[in-house]
Amino acid sequence: MQQLHTPHVVVVMGVAGTGKTTIGPLLAARLGVPYAEGDDFHPPANIAKMTAGTPLTDEDRWPWLDAIGGWAHGRAGLGGVVSSSALKRSYRDRLRAAAPGVVFVHLTGSRELIEDRMSHRQGHFMPTALLDSQFATLQPLEPDEAGVAVDVAGSPEEITERAMKALKALSEPVQ
Repeated sequence: MQQLHTPHVVVVMGVAGTGKTTIGPLLAARLGVPYAEGDDFHPPANIAKMTAGTPLTDEDRWPWLDAIGGWAHGRAGLGGVVSSSALKRSYRDRLRAAAPGVVFVHLTGSRELIEDRMSHRQGHFMPTALLDSQFATLQPLEPDEAGVAVDVAGSPEEITERAMKALKALSEPVQ
């Protein structure tokens, strides 16, 4: 099993339905670090809004991002994986402000594939109706952000393997 040389805190990001909750624990297991479910950091008011089909505002998200950032900060130097949609650059900047060493794994895929997956999942509060707002909000990783984009086509194991390879390449010094 390959491990990164430095235990990074990895934020698995992307729109709803990309598989953050599936890939996050698999990636954490491969890296030998703990996993934290980003949705567990939401205050009840946020979950109520999303369940009702109401998109969250930035003001709704700040306490949630601060809680995730606090967890990531506590794992600095130890490693960990946490899920967070982290759709906007400002959200990722907020996470980096709390935990400067975080690395992002952006799970990407076509709207059709993601909507299909969302329509088959059970017991999740995010309705497919909010997918359009998620895609409208999404600001992909920029070149100056530590992270990688990973396509979500294929099985969870294939996606995790792609993420591991991309993270390994990211952590290797440029020759």
